[in-house]
Amino acid sequence: MSKIKIKANILRQEMIAGNVFSMVIQAKEIATQAVPGQFVDLYSADGSKLLPRPISLCEIDREQGTLRLVYRIAGKGTAEFSTLTSDHTIDVLGPLGNGFKKEGKKAIIIGGGIGIPPMLQLAKELDCEKSIVLGYRDEEFLSSEFKPYGDVYMSSDNGEFGVKGTVMDAIREYGIEGDIIYACGPTPMLRAIREYAIEHNIKAQISLEERMACGVGACLACVCKSREVDDHSMVHNKRVCKDGPVFYAEEVEL
Repeated sequence: MSKIKIKANILRQEMIAGNVFSMVIQAKEIATQAVPGQFVDLYSADGSKLLPRPISLCEIDREQGTLRLVYRIAGKGTAEFSTLTSDHTIDVLGPLGNGFKKEGKKAIIIGGGIGIPPMLQLAKELDCEKSIVLGYRDEEFLSSEFKPYGDVYMSSDNGEFGVKGTVMDAIREYGIEGDIIYACGPTPMLRAIREYAIEHNIKAQISLEERMACGVGACLACVCKSREVDDHSMVHNKRVCKDGPVFYAEEVEL
């Protein structure tokens, strides 16, 4: 699998929640190679912004050659992207990173906040029994799009959607069980999932995409502690964008 940089046509874009946008781009050269859990780098048209912005893949349509990217405005770069329409193009590099490995017979798919979008393509592709747990602060998005692919459970900080509390509260409240966990979301959520998986002797694959900055291994802002020595740095570190963003829970420290 080789990464490719292209100038992609934007097919459509819409806001689906407060400061959360869904962008569909024509990117056949990338879509035909991409797998769930990978990401692309989007480049600003402003030459003063040297580093690209890594955005996870929400949906991959290999037949149509399109990618769907769902992201939240987090700074000037993503704010710029949110203004683009079907009249625009954007420079894209991908596919990047290592995605999820499909395994197990009874999967628990967990997404928290902006970690929810990359779980949609995985939910579509996994051929097994699936329980899908989505965690929100106070505004729901994408949950209806998961419903064709498994049983959907939700949690939210204020209790407006599903269980009041965290995704772990929802798992305990509904008695959700499985033999493999797939998860993406904020670090405190992933830390709790890691501890739960180790305690219950369940395999867990977790995406640390929240940590990424440049997405190409240049800035080293995404280094995390690892159990094994990294071949690149020769210390107990992993670069999330190059070695991940998906790791087995026992591989990394959070």
